[in-house]
Amino acid sequence: MGVDVLCQAVSGMGKTAVFVLSALHSAGESPEPATVLVLAHARELAYQIKGEFVRLSKYIPSIRTECILGGEPLEKQKKMLKGPNTPHIIVGTPGRILHLAKDKSLNLDNLKMFILDECDKVLENVGKYSFKFSAPYNFKNYVFLIMMLTLIVEFK
Repeated sequence: MGVDVLCQAVSGMGKTAVFVLSALHSAGESPEPATVLVLAHARELAYQIKGEFVRLSKYIPSIRTECILGGEPLEKQKKMLKGPNTPHIIVGTPGRILHLAKDKSLNLDNLKMFILDECDKVLENVGKYSFKFSAPYNFKNYVFLIMMLTLIVEFK
């Protein structure tokens, strides 16, 4: 499958390009629905990431990418996830993604790659969300990519 990646670099060094190209390569030309899940800490960042997926997958017409964010109609998102055009790549914010995963509207059975972009900022808000995924999700089948601006290492 691959290896997990922790990528630390300052702004402008190409972290987004690294994970977008890796995700597109992993998904292949005929991916299953919800093959890649990207979590971003803010709506604006999620839209930027989706734009990069669209830009870099220009010549892979079969790839569908969508943003799933809070503050947008929940029923419309559920319908999109259950319909024939379920996106292959989902970019979203933690609250809405967790909500849809918990109520089984977001099926993660095909997930190959889980990406936390700017995870240092996502983790600042960790008290707001619960990131517990339980059966049937088997993390041995995923590749984790964690992108961050700052790395905080605590030695015990």
